[in-house]
Amino acid sequence: MSTRPADATVPADTDTDTDTAPVARTVAAARAALGRGVGKVTGRALGPYQSAVIRIGFAGTWLLFLLRELPHRRELYGPDGPWSFELAERLIASNNAFTVLLWGRSGLWFELVYLMAVVSAALLALGWRTRATSVFFMIGVLSLQNRSVFMGDGGDNVIHLMALYLVLTRCAQVWSLDARRAAREAAEGRRGRDVAGPVLWAVLGVVLVVTAQKGATSGTLTVLFAALWAGHALWWFAERTDPRGEARALFDVIGNVVHNAAMFVIMAEVCLIYATAGWYKIQGSRWQDGTALYYPLNLDYFAPWPALSDLLGGSAVLVLLLSYGTVAVQVAFPFTLFNRRVKNVLLAVMMLEHAGIAVVLGLPFFSLAMIAADAVFLPTAFLVWTGARAGSAFRRLRPRTPAPRTPPAPAGTGPLEGLEPPPVSAAPAQGRG
Repeated sequence: MSTRPADATVPADTDTDTDTAPVARTVAAARAALGRGVGKVTGRALGPYQSAVIRIGFAGTWLLFLLRELPHRRELYGPDGPWSFELAERLIASNNAFTVLLWGRSGLWFELVYLMAVVSAALLALGWRTRATSVFFMIGVLSLQNRSVFMGDGGDNVIHLMALYLVLTRCAQVWSLDARRAAREAAEGRRGRDVAGPVLWAVLGVVLVVTAQKGATSGTLTVLFAALWAGHALWWFAERTDPRGEARALFDVIGNVVHNAAMFVIMAEVCLIYATAGWYKIQGSRWQDGTALYYPLNLDYFAPWPALSDLLGGSAVLVLLLSYGTVAVQVAFPFTLFNRRVKNVLLAVMMLEHAGIAVVLGLPFFSLAMIAADAVFLPTAFLVWTGARAGSAFRRLRPRTPAPRTPPAPAGTGPLEGLEPPPVSAAPAQGRG
């Protein structure tokens, strides 16, 4: 029997409050998660070690290629090549590609551009003035590759794309001379005089003006050049005039957003490369019957080690397994990104596969370019561990300078008189990020 009075009524909004409470908590949790996500994307440049690895990987690959082809540079991209200056002009007029090599016919101009490409690749790999050298690196890659479009082995296409993306990344947060200089300035509490930066950007400004005047490239790339030049000029001015002001903070937020978007595009590009390669292979009859690898192994052009090629090509079972395994790995890789352990295992398999292509088929620069692209998915813990081991090995190899000896105390003084406090050795500066 109920003890509640007959005229007692339940408040009308009790059930409503009970029903809407979980919805309100869900909305609040979603807002908090969204706020954390926005703060993470805008607050810092994600993947500092991954961006440093792809910077070093692609700049180093392009540098090694240019140095290897140094004796044949004029035949590949210069005035002595089969792809003549007139043919290059006709092609550029039809596709509006960018190359500074068509600004002059002289051999001296070609040598200067080739030298610029070599130097910019070396400086980008070292991480010196990375904001400017990444643009010079892009100019060198586009100029040489667009001059002779038929020179390449597939890896040049990857370097071509990544040269554009690297310009938009903050890829010198770690493992760079820029990070080392920034850490030293932070430890000393002062900012050094910047001379090289304005000089480099002044040269890039001249390139922008000449590009706009000649009109030999697409308007999109010209706008990109102008936006890069103006944005970095304003950023540099904000850093020098008000390093803790709102303008400086705004440019940092914009830089972080652009960097994170570029890193996402790089990861999507790698997945797209493997997905399209794998699905196109599935449609080929030679990949379906498992004999596709047999044919390049029996071509002299792809046989730097004939005995090794004959050994692999002579085993039908091995050819079948390698052919099917290549297709399976390439098709499955984009789907393994949702499982970290499977992704890491498959990533190691793909890197070993590219290393095998470099040795067996004689395509080292294609393999280096693809390994550098794969490195964007390497775990941060592994990269930090590798960097620490490499740093300790480098310090062991460096010659040690003996520490200065402390002079003895003057005669006739007390035990504390005449003694200077021992110098405090600062810890090695760590790169930002």
